[in-house]
Amino acid sequence: MKRDPEAFLKDDMTELRKNNLEWIIRYLEGGSKPHCIVNGKEVLMLNTNNYLGLATHPKIIQASIDATKKYGAGAGAVPVIAGSFDLTREFQEKFAKYKEVEASLLCQTGFAVNSGLIPMLVGKPDIVVSDELNHGSIIDGVRLSGAKRVIYKHRDISDLEKQLKEAEKGGARRICIITDGVFSMDGDMAPLDKIVNVAEDFGAMIFVDDCHGEGVLGDGKGIVAHFNLQGKVHVEGGSMSKGFGVFGGTVAGSKDLIEFCTNKSRTYLLSTAHPPGVVAANIASIEVVENEPQHVKAVWEHTNYFKKEVQSMGYDTGRSETPIIPLIIGDPGKAQELARILFEEENIYGTPIVFPMVARELSRIRVQMNALLTKEDLNMALGSIEKVGKKLDII
Repeated sequence: MKRDPEAFLKDDMTELRKNNLEWIIRYLEGGSKPHCIVNGKEVLMLNTNNYLGLATHPKIIQASIDATKKYGAGAGAVPVIAGSFDLTREFQEKFAKYKEVEASLLCQTGFAVNSGLIPMLVGKPDIVVSDELNHGSIIDGVRLSGAKRVIYKHRDISDLEKQLKEAEKGGARRICIITDGVFSMDGDMAPLDKIVNVAEDFGAMIFVDDCHGEGVLGDGKGIVAHFNLQGKVHVEGGSMSKGFGVFGGTVAGSKDLIEFCTNKSRTYLLSTAHPPGVVAANIASIEVVENEPQHVKAVWEHTNYFKKEVQSMGYDTGRSETPIIPLIIGDPGKAQELARILFEEENIYGTPIVFPMVARELSRIRVQMNALLTKEDLNMALGSIEKVGKKLDII
């Protein structure tokens, strides 16, 4: 019998659908705003990483247009050959100053930062001590490194210290602690101040992925600024694609770190550089966050109000302490159904988060606040979430 080399594709998808684990992709027909057209339907969007609403900010859009007219649509090469422009240098200098570090680097994506830099920082003679709920890109980066990976319980400093003591006994060449700054599925923060205190006793390197903290925490500067730890965290990985509303991954730290990354990270070295219009938009985004503090203020006002209201209804929001507010349902089928009814009947776009992004029994709707939402938007959404939640016996 002749083998069908693609049969497993359909079989796997059938299994996913049967278990309510399929991801449904919907398509925006305009900018990423709270009120937008998705699949031909006007909806209220509650599921974007665009926390400050900067993806459609006129100053940022204009910067992109102007740079595209001057420099063209594409970079033409990887950064180290001919893909870096004077705009790139300007961004990196401005971002380093903003983050209060010596230097920074604009990389292709946040995922590329983790999968490209981690395998260069550590290898087989080393040990990585990693939070159990770290992002998949961190997990992939550590696997690629070949370093021994030790998991510590989520945000558990006593367990972290225990694992560090064991790592030190093992005679590792280097010990590297890696953690998300803000955990993207639960909206809780790493206790970075306590991590730093423990790490210093062991001479461990600290790598924090702050993709969901930048633009939101520390007046926009991220979790390191939130805890006043500038100079004590060795590697800050980040993203211009979320709070800053544009695109790209970042690394911030010492000049030595940035020179090392520039010469060693394969994802940085072997991927085409950003289009000049994107780099210019990133520059403008930093300027907007610095000069217009009302965006950060608004997203936190919305966060505090919305979270209080859904909790009073009986929704489980887990450990959330940021604009990421999970409505933890449990059963993936109910999470999918809640999202479907909200979209089809209530005109609210929320995404069900299911395995493998979270454990099957912790399926949820992940709501994310946006500075451009109004009190009327929030109240409308809250009314629908309460109505449908009761209909499905979730609350």
